[in-house]
Amino acid sequence: MFVHLHLHSEYSIVDGLIRINDLVDRVAALGMPAIAVTDQNALFSMVKFYRAAQARGIKPIIGADLWLAGEGAKRTRIVALCQDAAGYRNLTEVITRSYTEGQVQGVPHVQQEWLFARSEGLLLLSGAGGGELGQILAGGSKVEAKRRLRRWLDHFPNRYYLELQRTGRSGEADYIERALDLAAACHAPVVATNDVCFLHPEDYEAHEARFCIHAGRALADPRRPKPYSPQQYLRSAEEMEALWAHVP
Repeated sequence: MFVHLHLHSEYSIVDGLIRINDLVDRVAALGMPAIAVTDQNALFSMVKFYRAAQARGIKPIIGADLWLAGEGAKRTRIVALCQDAAGYRNLTEVITRSYTEGQVQGVPHVQQEWLFARSEGLLLLSGAGGGELGQILAGGSKVEAKRRLRRWLDHFPNRYYLELQRTGRSGEADYIERALDLAAACHAPVVATNDVCFLHPEDYEAHEARFCIHAGRALADPRRPKPYSPQQYLRSAEEMEALWAHVP
């Protein structure tokens, strides 16, 4: 059994194409028992998602993909999932605070201390290569990565996961190797996600077009940034299990 825990709907605007009703239909067709929606810095889709999932007998998992403020202008990703009502209340508080106190050039950011203070009922995913630990590992600092990871584990015991992704994007293989070593050294759990932005592989071109419109770049521009890949679709449980068969 596999459940997607990192997914952006159309409510993430630039970063997702997935319509809620289409998502629930696809999840039901794949026989998945649950699904998470983790839109960027918001819970705008929550009510519609919750009702649609429950109507189809699918467990809705509420969450958000957050910008985590770092030193200076640095920022990284972290995914927060609600375990219960307390977690939902804490996540709404953190997101609200990111808009009222944490905006940087119009983009809401959360502070690490806010999450520590509102940890009850929340489960965190590290953000894979785009997360704080991913960036530290990319810089080669194993000692600092261990220190930061242990701090997260102290505040989120058994509720902080090193996130692994294999979507064909640059740097993933090196990150996975380093993250697995770090997880073993610190006895930390890992979780595989697919950073889902669209339902089917053929939706990739439409997603790229939306991204280019937002970025003000031409789709045919060979020099434009390409942060997404065609593999960021809603893979089936069988596809994900085969993709990660080598990782327990």
